[in-house]
Amino acid sequence: MHPPPVSRDSKKEKSAQRQALAGENTAQFWYDSAAKELDEALLLEKRNKNVAKNVILFLGDGMGIPSITSGRILKGQNNGQSGEETKLMMDTFPHAGLSKTYNVDHQVPDSAGTGTAYMTGVKTDMAVLGYNAAITPGVCSTTPGNEVSSVLEDSHKEGKAVGVVTTTRLNHATPGSAYAHSAYRYWYSDADLPDEAKINGCKDIAYQLYAALPNIQVALGGGRGYFRPNTTLDEEYKTNNFRTDGQELIEKWKNNMEDMGRNAKYVWNKQQFDAVDASSVDHLWGMFEPKDMNYETDRSTDGAGEPSLAEMTQKAIEILQKDEDGFFLLVEGGRIDHAHHESNAYRSLHEVISFDDAIAKAVELTSESDTLLVVTADHSHTFTLGGYTIRGNPLFGKARDDANPRTGLDGLPYTALNYGNGEGFQGGDSYSSPNEPVVREDLNTVDTGAKDYLQQSGVPLYSESHGGEDVAILARGPMSHLFHGVHQQSYVAHVMRYASCVGENKAHCENQPQTSVATEENVTFLGYNLNPSEAAGALYALFALELTFSIVIIGIGVYTVK
Repeated sequence: MHPPPVSRDSKKEKSAQRQALAGENTAQFWYDSAAKELDEALLLEKRNKNVAKNVILFLGDGMGIPSITSGRILKGQNNGQSGEETKLMMDTFPHAGLSKTYNVDHQVPDSAGTGTAYMTGVKTDMAVLGYNAAITPGVCSTTPGNEVSSVLEDSHKEGKAVGVVTTTRLNHATPGSAYAHSAYRYWYSDADLPDEAKINGCKDIAYQLYAALPNIQVALGGGRGYFRPNTTLDEEYKTNNFRTDGQELIEKWKNNMEDMGRNAKYVWNKQQFDAVDASSVDHLWGMFEPKDMNYETDRSTDGAGEPSLAEMTQKAIEILQKDEDGFFLLVEGGRIDHAHHESNAYRSLHEVISFDDAIAKAVELTSESDTLLVVTADHSHTFTLGGYTIRGNPLFGKARDDANPRTGLDGLPYTALNYGNGEGFQGGDSYSSPNEPVVREDLNTVDTGAKDYLQQSGVPLYSESHGGEDVAILARGPMSHLFHGVHQQSYVAHVMRYASCVGENKAHCENQPQTSVATEENVTFLGYNLNPSEAAGALYALFALELTFSIVIIGIGVYTVK
């Protein structure tokens, strides 16, 4: 179906309604724009083949391409612009590819199976962390011999500092994929373990983080309730914690660090976090909520205060980069996903901007010559941006055709942002009247830009679902050119290993350049674009040809004289 024709009246109003940049109505504007991009693309011939001393993986949980596009527009509109022409920091990364996200057993994946793929390089089943697909999900007895190691674990074995930063609980699927081996992602604490798992010796994910923390220099996020007995109260909310085995893992960690002579700090609020001096602390464990951290839009209302994702990323880098062997860091914008599940685009897209701010902070603090930055997602959502809205249409507003609202076949207005399924089916009610005709909510009197508004959806569900389409991979730094097309999600881990010389396949790392870009600038020689060695060879060949030609001419001259 094509967009509806533009009426004469709306054509007259075009100049007043349009949000175009100055010059966009001329062909030269777009020629100049393309020329700039071409110049930037031609520079990519100079590939960075250095060894990546440092690797940072930025994982936007649930951040499909529609979320990136919408986050970009929102960022621009927040700055008083139309929005569409804005660039996120991740948009500036020179190398890009796509990732196929399916699990071994599911067409549309979850965050555990995908996390195992991009962190270990091995695809597995839904809900499984750190094991291959040979196990039976949720059955502990099937796990022995099927463990797979993560890039974080491999980096530690090579002597690098490692860290995990997230806005979710630290024992959630994405951060858990860096250190945990669990047949079921929801075994958050011992209270969640079934008898079969306890009998066969499987440990909950919180305990596994505690056990791994001597080897993890930085762990920042939420989830402190899973590390303390349910007979104790949370320090901020005075509600019961969650463990049933009586173990106080935070205090045990503090004692362990002291016994080992480590300079370690545990923090749970913004004031304590801000007081941490990265130059004098080698181990930092921070958990700012009993479960997940607050959404960025709600963070300022938290009583004890929470750092932003960018602030946590900065602190992590400042601590980790003290290691002369380099570091590996996983940074997750985890609540992009949570707000999408709630059909709440407002909160989700503000999480995208917060996530991009963390990426910008990493770009500021690291060097492209020795640090590989990779931005990707574990999966997408059923979130869409559509409806033939005009340029500069308020992202959370109703769809407009110039001055007029667009309407559906039911005569009611609609928004540009929608979900394929979810809570917003009937204005927030999932589906309360199965025996009565369903009427879409009339948005004429609804503030669709409100923080708590739930976008409308096509299918009623209590929780909006993941999407199954490919997600973006954006990269800069050493070996970032290895992301170049459509890849299996498991490929991401292998590139990070290859670039940083950890794990298997390290033979190529001998005699690799450490600090300089491998290839020099190309030069033009007789109309051909050649690298310096090719140009030198061509010059020598031309000189030899001219010398030979001169000798022949001299010989002919001598023969003629005789």
